[in-house]
Amino acid sequence: MEKKILYTAIGRFERRYNHCRRLSCPVIVAGKQDHVVDMQELVIWTSLNWRFLKPSELEAVFQETARQVGGMAERSGQECVHRLMVRGLIVSGSGDTEYDALYDLLGSLFIIPADGNLLYQILSFCRLTVLERISFRAARKLFRKDNRTDKEKQVMGLANQALLSTAEIIKCVENNVRRLPNEESIVERLYSDRETTSDNISSIMRISAVCRPVTLAVANLYLRKQIILERV
Repeated sequence: MEKKILYTAIGRFERRYNHCRRLSCPVIVAGKQDHVVDMQELVIWTSLNWRFLKPSELEAVFQETARQVGGMAERSGQECVHRLMVRGLIVSGSGDTEYDALYDLLGSLFIIPADGNLLYQILSFCRLTVLERISFRAARKLFRKDNRTDKEKQVMGLANQALLSTAEIIKCVENNVRRLPNEESIVERLYSDRETTSDNISSIMRISAVCRPVTLAVANLYLRKQIILERV
């Protein structure tokens, strides 16, 4: 049986300007490093940002974008994917089923809440309505409160307290851990036994009874742009 493969993007997009603020270049911030990307790489990365795509779907998006803009495809989509994976800007997961591929993809990735603080949201809302002339109704839709399930709330509650991987969050949920006040508590509650390490926790938690619901909660939060995926 052919393995299922899924891709997604890592990090966040920023635009960096020169000292005169006249020229800018696209930058992907991942692993606390800035990565300058060209147009082809940016197309691949943005196609995967907050999305999970199969190889055929990703190639189709790349070819369609190349057709629309014209003169872009100096390299094949596969070459761009390989380069981005080597640089750690996109990741893949594989498995016998799409869920297996999804867990293989998410298990070792870290979860960073993307909702921002209240002051930042207020300033962004004012900018959209006052400076960008976007209607109040349209801007309000962008900032409406996310309607989360209980499992998604639990995931976000843990992710807001500490930098945790999906596998670490699964173990917290399995052990009914809701508070992680400091780094010592993380080590004590996640790595106190002799078997579990940061290298194998993803494999160990794959068979947990709560693995599927937590993995799907993480995936749904990501698809709704509530979290960013990172490698540390």
